[in-house]
Amino acid sequence: MTAITVNPVLRVAPAAPAEAAAHFRAGLAFHTDVSDVAAALAAGGDPGFVVVDSRSIEAWNEGHVPGAVHLPTALVREQAAHLLDRSVPVVTYCWGPGCNGAARAALALAELGYPVKEMLGGFEYWVREGLEFETWQGRERRAPDPLTAPADAGDCGC
Repeated sequence: MTAITVNPVLRVAPAAPAEAAAHFRAGLAFHTDVSDVAAALAAGGDPGFVVVDSRSIEAWNEGHVPGAVHLPTALVREQAAHLLDRSVPVVTYCWGPGCNGAARAALALAELGYPVKEMLGGFEYWVREGLEFETWQGRERRAPDPLTAPADAGDCGC
């Protein structure tokens, strides 16, 4: 009798296509990414959402997405009603993939009745993709990191 070797990827079988579609559709209801946010903001006019930077004032001063509202995670419950309209979807971000501040801010906003998504990649990937950001000194832009943004294309094509 021959033993069948199953590699680590297939040790647990993939979900059925309908289950996978439901899972990924649900994920997109909770998350967006830096490129999509940047494209929506660059299109001009009202993008239909507001961007919230959930980091500290020190982090905000180092740089933030242009036009973002500064609302640190710890202050969401007491200040959201003064800064945000419950009828306008909110996109939260924090430092980057290693930080869950945006998820905590999104949770607090959802519990307060705001429609909300988290921007995957956070400020780190905003800067790494070569997008313009604001500091207390003005606007800046860094060269795109070739590991996060294609060198010769406007977007990754996804």
